[in-house]
Amino acid sequence: MSAKAQPALEPGRVYRTRELAAWSRNATRLARRLVREGKLVPLRHGLFASPRLSRFGAVPPSDEELLRVFLDGAPFVYSGPDRWNALGLGTTALFAFPLVYNTKRSGLFTFGRQRYRLRRVRFPPRPTPEWYVIDLIEHADEAGVDVQEVEMALVYRMAEAQFDRSRLSAMAKEYGSRATQALVDRALAAEGS
Repeated sequence: MSAKAQPALEPGRVYRTRELAAWSRNATRLARRLVREGKLVPLRHGLFASPRLSRFGAVPPSDEELLRVFLDGAPFVYSGPDRWNALGLGTTALFAFPLVYNTKRSGLFTFGRQRYRLRRVRFPPRPTPEWYVIDLIEHADEAGVDVQEVEMALVYRMAEAQFDRSRLSAMAKEYGSRATQALVDRALAAEGS
């Protein structure tokens, strides 16, 4: 075996098959061999993880590492119940898998034992709580909450100065539907009176 066929794999890192071409002319064959040797774990969609070992066994790669490689470095942001419930607007939804917004792929994807629901949508480079409010209103049906309840809770939270008024209005204009914009305008007007 040549030195070129002895890849220096970083534990915890995710690799695409094409990245293995740096060590072999036939990257697919090299990937199969490394899987047989236990140096790589197949995940799906042409992705492989170099296992990082703990005292309890192999640790799966981080979600961020997995999505970074799968989406070829394209930006992504987590959304869904974890973020919506933290807003204090009355939601208590749960999803079986993370909701990830990105600029490349949509669909339900499984890597190893982890599933992700990816959606190709617009989102700000650095999401703020105000953007998550707009995202929640846009997806109230998925969160299992009535839009009027969210509106009342938003008025209450605005009175407590939990959200920035101008940023909330700007996020509604940029990322919300007309119905969402109208809801935010009503909530801002009710809070201001």
